[in-house]
Amino acid sequence: MKVHPHPGEMLREDVLVPLGIDVTDAAQRLGIARTTLSRVINGKSGISPDLAVRLELAGVSTARFWMTLQTNYELSKVQQQEPPHVERLQPKAA
Repeated sequence: MKVHPHPGEMLREDVLVPLGIDVTDAAQRLGIARTTLSRVINGKSGISPDLAVRLELAGVSTARFWMTLQTNYELSKVQQQEPPHVERLQPKAA
């Protein structure tokens, strides 16, 4: 499985850059700290449900879209690792 891009990278490259909005302005418009948004767009933090809702309210797709991107990113990262030892959950033999 390929590694999906970090959703913050997509937010930066597909939304902020084309609109000509810098991090400070975007953070202010979204009602969040500049450092919070900076961490997201630089791939240091993920898209939280709160940020996803704020992006939807700001007219940038839907909260579900952003949460799906975040989930896909996290799953692809985990699936690149060596799988842990797991045993099937089955009823115990009597």
